[in-house]
Amino acid sequence: MKTVAIAIALLLLFGAARLPYEIHLSKVQQADGFRTTNLNLPLREQVGQMGFVAALSGFRSLVAAFLWIEAHNAWMKVEWGRMAALLDTVTTLQPKSVLYWDMSAWHMAWNAALAAFQDPAQPSEVLRRRAQRQYWELGKKFYDDGLKANPDSAQLWERLGILDRDKFEDHAAAAQAFLTSATKPGARPYVRRMAAYELAKIPGREQEAYDLLKKLYDEGPDERKPALILALKQLEEKLGVPTDQRIKETK
Repeated sequence: MKTVAIAIALLLLFGAARLPYEIHLSKVQQADGFRTTNLNLPLREQVGQMGFVAALSGFRSLVAAFLWIEAHNAWMKVEWGRMAALLDTVTTLQPKSVLYWDMSAWHMAWNAALAAFQDPAQPSEVLRRRAQRQYWELGKKFYDDGLKANPDSAQLWERLGILDRDKFEDHAAAAQAFLTSATKPGARPYVRRMAAYELAKIPGREQEAYDLLKKLYDEGPDERKPALILALKQLEEKLGVPTDQRIKETK
């Protein structure tokens, strides 16, 4: 107990010395659009007394890294509830880390969701599917919250689109996420094609999909992928595009 008290005292002293710098840094971060970490009671309950003191003393990144390792250990032990709580704390401590948000969402929407659906201890398929969807929704929440902190992340927008497409089969939401990703710095060149493919699956938006695919096709050979050509020809048939306006590829 004496050692713990000394450690806490040292951390508090260090934190007091850093306080003017932390205040200045907080103002700079807010001016640059950073979401500051809310060091409140719920967070203290999640990280424990020492972790909370460390976070107060400017060691948020170190605490987050430690808890990230603990979350990995929880994954290995298939402790999904504990893992979700740890990931929530990690992203709260480091809201500007795209990696933390992306991996947290992936663990929930893919790993935990699959484990819930295949749970041998739950004989009811209805309940297993319900649990699976709950983990999908938790993964989506990680992406939504991550984008609040990192609205210009092309990666998070793209991953959100993949989740909406593959898990929820929400083609409109997926298309919008891909289209938004395409407007962000560092966007992958294929996300516009992904958006068009999703638009083509939405009744009433075939023309929009065709226009986007045709625009990509007209950009040159690099965009003329087999899947794009196939989708474009299918839309030509569906929309009744005049023969002389159709693309020439036969594949």
